[in-house]
Amino acid sequence: MATTQTLTPTMERQRRANMRRNLLYIVLIAIGLVAPFFAYPVFLMKVLCFALFACAFNLLLGYAGLLSFGHAAFLATGGYVTGYLLASYPALTPEMGIIVGTLAALALGTVFGALAIRRQGIYFAMVTLALAQLVFFFYVQAPFTGGEDGLHGVPRGELFGVISLRSNLAMYYFVFVIFLIGFAIVQRTVHSPYGQVLKAIRENEPRAVSLGYNTDAYKLLAFILSAGLAGLAGSTKTVVFQLASLTDAHWHMSGEVILMTLLGGVGTLFGPVVGAGLVVSLQHLLAQGALGAWVGPILGVIFVVCVLSFRSGIVGEILKSYRKNFK
Repeated sequence: MATTQTLTPTMERQRRANMRRNLLYIVLIAIGLVAPFFAYPVFLMKVLCFALFACAFNLLLGYAGLLSFGHAAFLATGGYVTGYLLASYPALTPEMGIIVGTLAALALGTVFGALAIRRQGIYFAMVTLALAQLVFFFYVQAPFTGGEDGLHGVPRGELFGVISLRSNLAMYYFVFVIFLIGFAIVQRTVHSPYGQVLKAIRENEPRAVSLGYNTDAYKLLAFILSAGLAGLAGSTKTVVFQLASLTDAHWHMSGEVILMTLLGGVGTLFGPVVGAGLVVSLQHLLAQGALGAWVGPILGVIFVVCVLSFRSGIVGEILKSYRKNFK
């Protein structure tokens, strides 16, 4: 005899929340599919690459509570390795170059994490900054990077050896799929049991240790995963713009991704995406006008105003208001 399961109020609220979240995902994917017909595809690809970079950083800061000042090293490593391989070996397909670049960033993240993860707070941040600066000076001197001139002439090639990526439209959908894969990895990680342990470590690490968790191992894995996703963003960005430069390795880039994450909302899934879109759009608009030299100061003022006005970031404040009115 069939029995019907009665949903408790908590289960019903969770079911409705899941339905709303899935509907939001479907709407955003639909918007992403039609976006290149209403906006310049290259600009949209830049937003997606930096959004993935910010999501990778947010996984470390927002869910593990680790502030890294050296994430530019992973972005640049993915970009340089992919760019060098694709420029030196024309037979190599772009997806293979991106995979190798991502693996190189993962390897570098493993080394960085093993050296820095036992430190906490400002000491952890300073260790990551110092290591990233070593990587920056290596790329300045390394012959395969082109030094200050950068690595140019990276071919987009053909996806799987069949689909040409010379068209901006085809390239956009390739980047969009990569972003969706990266975002799905972050989303699944955050909502997994592993992600719940990460949040517990972020909130109270001594308590997590007392419960028997190896917190250093959990944080190291988060660091490596974040580095790999940052490398994926850098590799994709190199293929899109067909170049890799020292700008991606500079410490300013590490500060920029912190700005994107905090503006959008640290510890939220969509916050880094919104923050990256806002920062890239402002840079694009200001660079076209007479205020091009003032991009940095203007972004700094916006950052200060946002931090003073809504400390949870744009998406964080929206979520707080939603929970307050619809709980």
